[in-house]
Amino acid sequence: MAESIGFSRGADRATVYREITPQIEALIDGETDAIANFANIAAVLKEAFGFFWIGFYVAKDGQLVLGPFQGAVACTRIDFDKGVCGSAFSKRQTEIVSNVDKFPGHIACSSAARSEIVVPVFGRRGEVIAVLDIDSDKLADFSSTDAEALERIASIITARL
Repeated sequence: MAESIGFSRGADRATVYREITPQIEALIDGETDAIANFANIAAVLKEAFGFFWIGFYVAKDGQLVLGPFQGAVACTRIDFDKGVCGSAFSKRQTEIVSNVDKFPGHIACSSAARSEIVVPVFGRRGEVIAVLDIDSDKLADFSSTDAEALERIASIITARL
């Protein structure tokens, strides 16, 4: 039976991340299927923050392939060296883009997206297995607070694989 995820509505992002992170840990505890965990994590983040689009792209057959997500229809496949997702994948580091229209090679899956953060998810052997992609319909909506918290969530995923 699924449990409701609770968090303080109206709280600042750092507080909400602190509240939902242990809840995410408990939610995926004992579940080793990455897709199931990605689905629940995307749902928790969407419920907590209401971002325009939240989802995972999984490394598969030489590309990033759309995985579980919350939001509007999305691009299905992204090359490892294309867009913000490909950049985070190939550089193996979090990418924060304040204005996606100014990012060279940005892939516009939706014209409503204005800013973006993409966090790599590592496998147990240190390889990037997926990226967590979050789009906002506001400019400059992401900061180091988001990066640090989302990297922590990505590390929880790695530990559960």
